[in-house]
Amino acid sequence: MSHKLKVGELQVDYMTDEEIWRTLTNVLSNKSMKSSTYKFALIKSIIENLYQVNDKYELTYDQLAYGFAKVYWNLVVHHNLVKQNRGQKSAQAVTVMLDFQRTYGIPKEFSFDKINNSLQLKLVSKMKTVMKSNVYGALYGDTKGQFYAFDHKTEHFKVKPSVLEFMRKYQRLIVNLTNHHMAKMIEDLNEVPSINYLLDKVESIAKRSSLKPFEKVLLHHFEASCFYCGKDLSNRNRKTEVDHFIPWSFVQSDQIWNLVLSCRTCNNNKRAKLPHDQYLELIVERNDALKSYESEMLMKNYHDQKIILLYDYSIKNGFDDIWVPQRS
Repeated sequence: MSHKLKVGELQVDYMTDEEIWRTLTNVLSNKSMKSSTYKFALIKSIIENLYQVNDKYELTYDQLAYGFAKVYWNLVVHHNLVKQNRGQKSAQAVTVMLDFQRTYGIPKEFSFDKINNSLQLKLVSKMKTVMKSNVYGALYGDTKGQFYAFDHKTEHFKVKPSVLEFMRKYQRLIVNLTNHHMAKMIEDLNEVPSINYLLDKVESIAKRSSLKPFEKVLLHHFEASCFYCGKDLSNRNRKTEVDHFIPWSFVQSDQIWNLVLSCRTCNNNKRAKLPHDQYLELIVERNDALKSYESEMLMKNYHDQKIILLYDYSIKNGFDDIWVPQRS
């Protein structure tokens, strides 16, 4: 009954990469008891927040519940995959999602990111309650307390440093494995036509949001010039765009410390490539300036080592097609 735990203490035994792989493989495979898809969703939420941990390796329940809510909104409401457990009754997350969608009359065609911000927060709060009841303790038990600690009272979740490093190092592989096993379970539970293109539906959780608000902040504090080629963007006929310095396809989140002003040519040519490491020092300097301008909220948990680590881990995860702008 580990899913009923309210507190889980972190076991401090050292784990090698091989031991972490063995545990994770057991969790994802049929060797682990899975009455629902909750464990997969929690792993996806942790991965989405790998670079949002604070200096104590902690995440808040709100951060994890946001990712969890996105997973189930996409699957249950957007794609009508309403069977997410093996029991006779619907999984609690499914019931909450469908009730919420009906109560507020939100069109099923809406992706999570299109939902009004205040409603998003209400839904995240409801998902947080579901996770306390059914999720944190269950995955904790399967990993024998070796991956993370949690406390319902303080609503903090602490990842073991070696596990955090492991997940960053093998991020893409873990994501692919989690999506595969989650899709396999959902396929067993649901029927055609809902399961058509199922892996795409499981993978497509994060949607790219508008970066216009960040563009306004960056233009307010910095000159209107392309971060990469230096082209002046103040001319009325020149289009200012915002680019993810570390590709969005790896980060899948919008953090201002990873966003730069770009001309359309550089943004189109760079796409999902990593910029040359000569720009890494430049963005560290830019972010030092940004810290003095912006509120704690926008730069929360940022430090210079974070984007340097992110750059390094993105290369380890296969983003090794390095890009440099063509200067005119």
